Amino acid sequence: MTQTSTPSTISVVIVDDHEIFRTGLRSSLGDGLRVDGEAATVDEAINLIADTQPDVVLLDVHLPGGDGGGGAEVARTITRRPGCESIRMLAVSVSDAADDVVTVIRAGARGYLTKTTSADEVTAAVKRVHDGDAVFSPRLAGFVLDAFGAGGGEIAVEDSELDRLSAREQEVMRKIARGYAYKEVAQELYLSVKTVETHVSNVLRKLQLSNRHELTAWALTRRLL
Repeated sequence: MTQTSTPSTISVVIVDDHEIFRTGLRSSLGDGLRVDGEAATVDEAINLIADTQPDVVLLDVHLPGGDGGGGAEVARTITRRPGCESIRMLAVSVSDAADDVVTVIRAGARGYLTKTTSADEVTAAVKRVHDGDAVFSPRLAGFVLDAFGAGGGEIAVEDSELDRLSAREQEVMRKIARGYAYKEVAQELYLSVKTVETHVSNVLRKLQLSNRHELTAWALTRRLL
């Protein structure tokens, strides 16, 4: 008899100082996710995460305790702790302020969602982060890219990577990475949608990427724009 394999369950820890939010999030997460614990402070979070070793941590940015670093302090401590390298951090916050977003991403978080995100979207984001993606809503991804590029024009990417792309492909790449739809890119650059699709296909092929989500992650980690 042929046996069918079942998808593995992703273990999650929820870190937020509001019990009502933790309870609501816990009850609304979708199939395939298992909540192994909750924490309300920096110190509680670090101890719980180190003890339970979850796959993904849903992490609020503003938390009491520790040295006052909030969610970024948790992310920084855990991602640098031996044995915790595989734990993924996904920020979930009411704040979309530049300082909050940039600080927690630099501390090691793999994505950032606001608390207006639906439960289904949070569930999908957890699964994507677990698979290694960097996850942001399209407009927030554009905001993050702007914030990373605003500090002194730092570009952490080898020229050879961008040299693979034509000037027009670089223009299209930046807008797609920011979350623009093909139609919006076409309007901005006075191109046809078909031409934009062709450019995107060429960009993904030259950079050896599979989809626009990987492109956003590629641009984000290299601090482009």
